[in-house]
Amino acid sequence: MPDTLSPSPSQNLFAALRAAFPANLDAVAIEAVAPDGRPLAYRWRDLEHASARMANLLASLRLPPGSRIAVQVEKSVEALILYLATLRAGHVYLPLNTAYKSAEIEYFIGNAEPAVVVCTPGNFGWVSRIAFAAGTGHVFTLGDDRTGSLLERAVHFGDTHQPVARAADDVAAILYTSGTTGRSKGAMLTHGNLLSNALMLKGYWGWRTPEEGGDVLIHALPIFHVHGLFVAIHGALINGSKMIWLPRFEPRAVVEALPRATVFMGVPTLYVRLLAEAGLTREAARHMRLFISGSAPLLIETFRLWQERTGHTILERYGMSETIMLTSNPYQADARYEGRTERRGGTVGFPLPGVGLRVVDEQGAPLPAGETGHIQVRGPGVFKGYWRMPEKTAEEFAADGWFRTGDVGLQDAQGYVTIVGRSKDLIISGGYNVYPAEVEGAINELPGVAESAVVGVPHPDFGEVGVAVVVPRPGAQPQADAIMEALKAQLANYKVPKRCFIAAELPRNAMGKVQKNLLREQYRGLFA
Repeated sequence: MPDTLSPSPSQNLFAALRAAFPANLDAVAIEAVAPDGRPLAYRWRDLEHASARMANLLASLRLPPGSRIAVQVEKSVEALILYLATLRAGHVYLPLNTAYKSAEIEYFIGNAEPAVVVCTPGNFGWVSRIAFAAGTGHVFTLGDDRTGSLLERAVHFGDTHQPVARAADDVAAILYTSGTTGRSKGAMLTHGNLLSNALMLKGYWGWRTPEEGGDVLIHALPIFHVHGLFVAIHGALINGSKMIWLPRFEPRAVVEALPRATVFMGVPTLYVRLLAEAGLTREAARHMRLFISGSAPLLIETFRLWQERTGHTILERYGMSETIMLTSNPYQADARYEGRTERRGGTVGFPLPGVGLRVVDEQGAPLPAGETGHIQVRGPGVFKGYWRMPEKTAEEFAADGWFRTGDVGLQDAQGYVTIVGRSKDLIISGGYNVYPAEVEGAINELPGVAESAVVGVPHPDFGEVGVAVVVPRPGAQPQADAIMEALKAQLANYKVPKRCFIAAELPRNAMGKVQKNLLREQYRGLFA
């Protein structure tokens, strides 16, 4: 097979990523570590051939075009290759958080109706029962130690594969998010959404190509959400840049990798933990070009401490599952905003090139600079809609086509955007989204519980955590510890509140609505 593919007339995202691979396919693309500690090196040729084998395996299943491939596996380079193979084969990738429990997986599989499910070998028993009961035709396993039936089957297929033609508007991935009702929604992101965002960020963040000295990304994020899968991985691949691949975030491992890297992406919690590492010094970070933070608000204290310790200024940005990246503090001068280069702590910077952003009042009328209101956006990264929820999709868009983010914020006269709250009561804990209504629903089903309220409060490590306030039924005496244990059996750990309190009643206004602002204020100093 030649070292370069002929240009594809389609808009398949894989073809665009593949076209950015370096001319030397024997160069190292990913440095990784095996579970037993052995170093592993994946070359660009390995990504090409392994993704072709997996794509040919998917093709052999004779799936309908655009079938969903649901994946709940631990982080590994092989899991990344499966993502590339799904794009290559023209199907739709559906990543699922590895913390999800059976009830959550049952909902996602029932809603998405995937043709293929891939899970960890240890979960095959219960996942396959759910999948086959929902009509899924094929269930494979994939371990983080390069084991599993997926690899056992794929090795028998050829290592060449022409990417399936796809239009820019064809769905490439579905990411499940949620809302105030607690019912998860599948945000459909297209090949065009993902490619346009990757190309725009490549230029805006100053990615250096191999010919320009090359960037090296430390990848320490999970790969089941926008940040780790799309922003980080697409950023490296569309630039032909090497990745230092960490199976999980470990502060010492990140610090040890800094001298060999130039770019790091993390959520605020990771920066807090890195600051606790004695080895984090200016000398350790002197080869780094860029530190990026997102997925949750970065405390100004963390922003300033990082400057003092490393000499680098963290670049904060803002995005959503439905839109990918929307705003960013500048990497270099942005001519649209008087050439400004300042990265301002507490802000998420400017709307990215091609992104429209406006702040409106309750009636949808645009507000002047500096006034707080509801943030609405439009642009090439805005998703196609929610999977099988046309009414919900229509509800989230204004009459003139702008997407209602559900976030509250302001844009000052100089163009900087600040997020001040979330109109949907979303809690962002350690970079993960927690929807109070989902947690409240689980609590309210427990014996002896009349009602509950879950609110987010500041936390020095996670940025924000949930606190539950539970009102017992008359005559019942539910225990806070028992409630927490019950939730741990039903929900992913990051969704479980850090504390639970029993109260005689919840504060309400004259209309009977629970005043969560009073609860937040009551418990805001809990973890100070």
